[in-house]
Amino acid sequence: MLLTRILKNDLGGQLLLIALLITTVTVALLNLAVPEGHALHISTYTVTLLGKYLTYGLLAIAVDLVWGYLGILSLGHGAFFALGGYAMGMYLMRQIGDRGVYGNPDLPDFMVFLNWQELPWFWLGFDMFWFAAIMIMLVPGLLAFVFGWLAFRSRVTGVYLSIITQALTYALMLAFFRNEMGFGGNNGLTDFKDILGFDLQADSTRVGLFVASALALALGYLSCRYVMNSRLGRVAVAIRDAEDRTRFIGYRVEHVKLWIFTFSAILAGIAGALYVPQVGIINPGEFSPLNSIELVVWVAVGGRATLFGAVIGAIAVNYGKTYFTAAIPELWLFALGALFILVTVLLPRGVVGLLQQLKRKQT
Repeated sequence: MLLTRILKNDLGGQLLLIALLITTVTVALLNLAVPEGHALHISTYTVTLLGKYLTYGLLAIAVDLVWGYLGILSLGHGAFFALGGYAMGMYLMRQIGDRGVYGNPDLPDFMVFLNWQELPWFWLGFDMFWFAAIMIMLVPGLLAFVFGWLAFRSRVTGVYLSIITQALTYALMLAFFRNEMGFGGNNGLTDFKDILGFDLQADSTRVGLFVASALALALGYLSCRYVMNSRLGRVAVAIRDAEDRTRFIGYRVEHVKLWIFTFSAILAGIAGALYVPQVGIINPGEFSPLNSIELVVWVAVGGRATLFGAVIGAIAVNYGKTYFTAAIPELWLFALGALFILVTVLLPRGVVGLLQQLKRKQT
């Protein structure tokens, strides 16, 4: 069985998928089947928050794929996440129709406010979900392919490649802040009404998005594990450990890097697309280089080159952020900063590395 082969010798991944299945079913039932006011009821706000965490988990897997297994420290994956989010946001904006503030059936409110006379050509087709779904994967994937082809062909590596990826996302942030780009400027896209005909504010829709996020995370994990168990994955690890030697024995290093980098960008775009309808907004702030740096921190906290550790790190760090912003709003940045420093100094291999070390001591 394919699933058995993918998860062979991957106890952490098996436990992650089992926990994901149990959590998804439990949360959905306790939200929809248990009435409000009951002690076991899970609020729709909590469902949405958990769904957001799951999209972060998928994004962390995408980063771990290129950093942990390929050795490319990408500081620009936030750009692919945001592009997928904008593609979904454009679809959701087209679904508003004449229910906007200005009642224009064709133009989003921000275009009417800016006196646009017609819909830009790059917005055409986004009224259809199948087209938006293709763009969610195509746009980040195409950008990653073009960028990767130029960078890897020129053999840009190490810190130089990291800086270039950060410059890419910063340039996109500046571009999307401009009103004339046609993406809502600094306000971005918001005020979404429904998705696939379902009211976005309905509890059932929120649960549906949560389940979709869980399914995407599971499929993303299995896809990445399948790649890393294949010959391509073994070559990727060889490139990470000894790129010159791998090239010398005849492997097309640039092609391997390009394929995995592009696949990783597509996963990030899907994560962004699932993130937007749950939080209700997408703006240029998602392109911020600080966001991309934070993604690397998630992976480092959980455990690099483990995939399931990246998911753990993403959920743990973002839960900590949520908790600290409520418990100590004046000091939460310092608390998170201290957490990152402690993990870097005391847990260089992340939480998963610590657990593996404790397991070896017991045996």
